[in-house]
Amino acid sequence: MTTPARKSLWHHADFVKLWSAQSISLLGTQVTALALPLTAILLLHATPVQVGALASLQYLPFLLVTLPAGAIVDRRRRLPVLIATDLGRAALLAAVPLAVWLGFLRLWLLYPVAFGVGVLSVFFDVAHQSYLPSIVETEQIVEGNTKLQLSYSGAQLTGPGLGGVLVQLLTAPIAIAVDAASYLGSAVLLGLIRRREAPVSPPAGDAAPRGLTHDIRAGLHFVWRHPLIRPIALATGTANFFYLFGMTGAVLALYAIRELGLTPALLGLVFVFGNVGAVLGSLAADRILARFRFGRIMLAGSVVSALAITLMALATPATAMVLLPAAVLVGEFGVTIYDISQISLRQAATPADLQGRMNATVRFVNWGPIPVGAFLGGVLGETIGLHSTLWVAAAGSLLPALPLLFSRVRTLHELPTEPVAADDSTPAGPLVTALAGEGDR
Repeated sequence: MTTPARKSLWHHADFVKLWSAQSISLLGTQVTALALPLTAILLLHATPVQVGALASLQYLPFLLVTLPAGAIVDRRRRLPVLIATDLGRAALLAAVPLAVWLGFLRLWLLYPVAFGVGVLSVFFDVAHQSYLPSIVETEQIVEGNTKLQLSYSGAQLTGPGLGGVLVQLLTAPIAIAVDAASYLGSAVLLGLIRRREAPVSPPAGDAAPRGLTHDIRAGLHFVWRHPLIRPIALATGTANFFYLFGMTGAVLALYAIRELGLTPALLGLVFVFGNVGAVLGSLAADRILARFRFGRIMLAGSVVSALAITLMALATPATAMVLLPAAVLVGEFGVTIYDISQISLRQAATPADLQGRMNATVRFVNWGPIPVGAFLGGVLGETIGLHSTLWVAAAGSLLPALPLLFSRVRTLHELPTEPVAADDSTPAGPLVTALAGEGDR
């Protein structure tokens, strides 16, 4: 007797609402990713250090509040968190066009807006990745992440181009207003999801209420001692330090506009063409991960950003519109497949009651280095030059392969069918030990 084929998630009404909400929200986010630094560069004549500081503040919350965010998310239903953070980000971003309209836009206003949006994004991202397993079956996780990644890739494909056009025609603050509206649309769609989440209850045996430190420590213990998740977190964090969110991202807009002579619209067009790679990666991920070993695909994807940044550094004013799109295409194709595989692996290997804390801890390790990389990129851009900074980032992007190469991830054939236990024989890391106080109990 054969088992009936499971319907595609496109027939899953609540997943479609989640996917649509993310797609709208991400489209606006990609617009702002270009519009916010261009507001500082074009309207406020920011220096490389100031642009680096702005980029750093957007990601600093991933270092400061991710761990408590995971503990808080695991104590609550995830859907209300998603809706509240969408509404909060809409309100914060609306302050930028309002400040322009009132005539008092300054860098000191952009900094707290960037930081505040970053804080809310931490809670949204942790809740979002933790929410997916509660509305789809385990065997649908890869499909769900592939489709969610497709919306991310589609936003990358169209968002920067739309942002460049909006900046060119309507100014950067208007482009930011588009993002604020997108978050409102996302909140409405999330509010239409009908499936109720299971009630949140403490693990069996917890006689007394747990403190945040207890929950944070549990997440740190799990990730640090997990034979698959720890190397993934270390590899991804190292990659993010150097690539588009970190060091490279801090100098790329300045490099393209001031040294290669691109206009905001052309810079947006670079990402439109280049991010075809992200869409292709999303469409191909299912087949590639089904055909080849998980570990080998992740190892290859972890270093593809080095090739991408090298192509950026080789660009000249005459070749910029060829090499920059090619760089983003190659980089985003590999990174997209890597992200789908590592997110799916983490979700499949983690028990349901630890999903929030696992995602938060991994986000802390993954995204914590970004503000440091972005700020260092701005400093290097001002001291050794924008072009030399790209070569430093390209060399550093070879390092993420090391944690994967010397772990069980390298030999992994496919996703585990049930959660994988952490290795209790692994010594606790320094942060785990510090939080444990008197030691592990």
